[in-house]
Amino acid sequence: MELAISAAKPRLSELISAAQRGERVVITKRGAPAAELIACPKPSDHARREPEGDFFTRLDAARERLGIKAMPPEEAREFAEALHDSALSRRVLGVDDE
Repeated sequence: MELAISAAKPRLSELISAAQRGERVVITKRGAPAAELIACPKPSDHARREPEGDFFTRLDAARERLGIKAMPPEEAREFAEALHDSALSRRVLGVDDE
């Protein structure tokens, strides 16, 4: 089944049902294919799995995997303060009057 966007809008529910039945549904824009509706897997196949551990545990695991070491607190504080320094911002943006 192929429909223009303007024809597909009021029939979206019907088109989704058709895609779920396995029909090919192509939506065109100015006569050319623009999108195709494809049914998602059954909800049981798409079940969300809760990640193990809390956010910070997962964050630490990701850092470990990527080889990213946490910045020491004092260094992190200095870095954050430097980001709010208007003189640094002007140098980075290249608007310093030199």
